[in-house]
Amino acid sequence: MGKTIGAAEFKAHCLKILDEVDRTRESVTITKRGRPVAEVRPVAKPERKLTFGCMRGTVLSFEDPFSPAYDEPWNAEKGIWEPEE
Repeated sequence: MGKTIGAAEFKAHCLKILDEVDRTRESVTITKRGRPVAEVRPVAKPERKLTFGCMRGTVLSFEDPFSPAYDEPWNAEKGIWEPEE
């Protein structure tokens, strides 16, 4: 079991106690007139996913990425594709 402190002490040092709970991973019981009223417990830390390689298979590849996608002209004002006549 973790530490036990009074409500007045918790109020005075709340942020410091929260940092200590996070660092030590030990719970703190808060009492009022000697009776336990609350408990501060560390949150289970989520597993970190690796970021390297997370986009694998989501990007399209082209043989020549710098060539135009269409050989026909594009009418940018109308926003439509018009083949040459």
